[in-house]
Amino acid sequence: MADVFDPPHHPCGRCIFYEKSLWHPVGLGSVSQLTGGFSRREIAQGEVLFEQGAPNRGVFCVSKGLFALRSHNADGSSTLMRLAYPGEIIGFRSFLGQGEHQTEARALMPSRVCTVARMSAERLIRHHPAILERLMVRAVAEIDRSHARIIAAATTSNKERLAKLLAWLMARHGAPEGDEMHMQLPMTRSDLADLIGVQRETMSRLVKRLEEDGVYRFSGREVWMQGVLEDYQGETEAEREEVRLLVQRLR
Repeated sequence: MADVFDPPHHPCGRCIFYEKSLWHPVGLGSVSQLTGGFSRREIAQGEVLFEQGAPNRGVFCVSKGLFALRSHNADGSSTLMRLAYPGEIIGFRSFLGQGEHQTEARALMPSRVCTVARMSAERLIRHHPAILERLMVRAVAEIDRSHARIIAAATTSNKERLAKLLAWLMARHGAPEGDEMHMQLPMTRSDLADLIGVQRETMSRLVKRLEEDGVYRFSGREVWMQGVLEDYQGETEAEREEVRLLVQRLR
């Protein structure tokens, strides 16, 4: 039977993501071990949390801000693989594989990361199998997300995928402005192209087509959207549910 203790004594106990925290199963008998390997750190905008090819040194949870997970290619170019928001675990593939990071993690805005050092994380998982179960759930969710992107690339138009991505970002970063929603994109248009899987020179044509439809307006990184976010249809049920919750907070 798991030990019972007051959550504030747990390093994650005061976090809004505590109930879904990877380390939630750690009971009173092991919380000191968790605390010993736990650190919380502020990350400046543009700062790299871990580099591609670097050895894994722990398990990282984003508690504030936004990270870009980017793959650097041999020709010097790079590809934005995905964004990581608060509540997400990053770097866990290299942790599970006991290898090097396959991507770079860079903060796109002032952020905060909670880290459990590798040695402590490995010991805790041995004593609390429920932690590994939670990690596997997150791994499967990432696989599902990648699968959904592949299906979307095969079954929807480039313009439709861009519109869905912009609606998703608007739910995250937008605010009402008159009868529109407005946001400043947290990344470049080249990064948008990476996320929907098109060539970067295609992006300007897609932006123009969206503007012609009358739903979106663009000025650099500034974006305005007509309509309501309730119409957003994400690629996974988790995305749709998250947008529904975000929309409720905007009201």
